[in-house]
Amino acid sequence: MSNRRVDEDKRATLRRFAALGAATPLVGLGGGDDGDDDSSGSSDARDAIVGYVASTPGAHFSKVRDDLQLGTGETQYHLRNLVDDDTLEVRRDGDYKRFFPASRFSEFEQVALGYLRRDTPRGMLVHLLRDPDATGSELADRLGVSRATVSTYAKELDAVGLLSREDGYAVRNPETVITLLIRYADSFGSDAAAFADDAAELIRFDP
Repeated sequence: MSNRRVDEDKRATLRRFAALGAATPLVGLGGGDDGDDDSSGSSDARDAIVGYVASTPGAHFSKVRDDLQLGTGETQYHLRNLVDDDTLEVRRDGDYKRFFPASRFSEFEQVALGYLRRDTPRGMLVHLLRDPDATGSELADRLGVSRATVSTYAKELDAVGLLSREDGYAVRNPETVITLLIRYADSFGSDAAAFADDAAELIRFDP
């Protein structure tokens, strides 16, 4: 019964993301057919990966595999084909390979999404957007990490263009970071969801 439940959960997850993937432009144009007439399962997995990456841009390989409950080889096969046929693109981020819908995000947005998928850097950016005057010690206290950890990530975020350390800490291109946080809030942690709920107070509209 336990195995049946796991299998049912997997099929439901694949169907949910496959529906998103099937509606994504270009998903069916590159093939992905391995020549097997009984290819519905393969097609579902392929479309599910496309749908998942569309709703979770910047996800790394293990997260795609685990959240969709796919095998390692199956995930590798479909991701490789989807990158080869220009449905997805991949960006190296340290030890990770992060995947994005092709031609949808700028280099800055891809970098930002990669860091927003890490708990501590995302927490730092969210807190700084809420409180631009927050110090490194205050960020460490709020996030429950050491001051050295905040300093290390601040240096990284500065190097990739997400943070300025010239006079305290300041988020660079805050409008873009806010937009990404709000648009994909459900795919981040609870801090992003809470931020999205309060976003109306943080965004200024100029009609």
